[in-house]
Amino acid sequence: MSAGRTLNVLVAGGSGPSGIAVARALRNAGHAVFTVGSDRARIEAAAAEAGSGVVPMVCDLADPAAVRYLRATLTEQAGRVDGVIHLVGGWRGAKGITDQSDEDWDFLERNAVTTLRNVSRAFYDDLAASDTGRLAIVSSTAVASPTAAGASYAAAKAAAEAWTLAVADGFRRAQAGHKEEPVEQQSAAVIFVVKALVDAGMRAKSPERTFPGFTDVEDLAAAAVGLFTAPAAELNGRRLPLSR
Repeated sequence: MSAGRTLNVLVAGGSGPSGIAVARALRNAGHAVFTVGSDRARIEAAAAEAGSGVVPMVCDLADPAAVRYLRATLTEQAGRVDGVIHLVGGWRGAKGITDQSDEDWDFLERNAVTTLRNVSRAFYDDLAASDTGRLAIVSSTAVASPTAAGASYAAAKAAAEAWTLAVADGFRRAQAGHKEEPVEQQSAAVIFVVKALVDAGMRAKSPERTFPGFTDVEDLAAAAVGLFTAPAAELNGRRLPLSR
């Protein structure tokens, strides 16, 4: 791991409360933070709320060419990216199996899987070359106990987890698990597992609710910061529960 070096961290899907919290925490920890969204006004407002120095960038992460351009732009502006915190997602549900709509599946697959595939492929070499390379996604407890109503959501999250674990295997094979020239593990791909996320705005709108089992976005943010100080060998390929 690096000591005293400012790391370049990309927060993908940075327009919402979780993206704001994660970007703010990473910036406060001394990292250079670039937060990405598809809507310019929203991502610029989110970056401003996250704090001075957080750089907003606009990109359709479902478009592989656009993501490659994003990577080229970041490389030119800041150098290699050391971390990607992937927060793109969303929820769609139904009553059961037969009314799982194609529209909902397309939405979930695009947000949970396609964006992750594009971002991780574009930045894989950067993360593998960094002495503190980190990729993290947020998944759901629904993967382990899917319901009929949430079939599409759980399936999309499961696919995202499988992809992330495959990235972790790539990191391992290139580093500690290299057959000919093994080196200390320096890159890691991890999965944060939550029941659901809650933020201050949600609490203010429903002060009577206790949100049992929900993970506060500030706790997610703290966990994201912690990735860059924990040894990669202890993180790579792990599912890290954050639910209370």
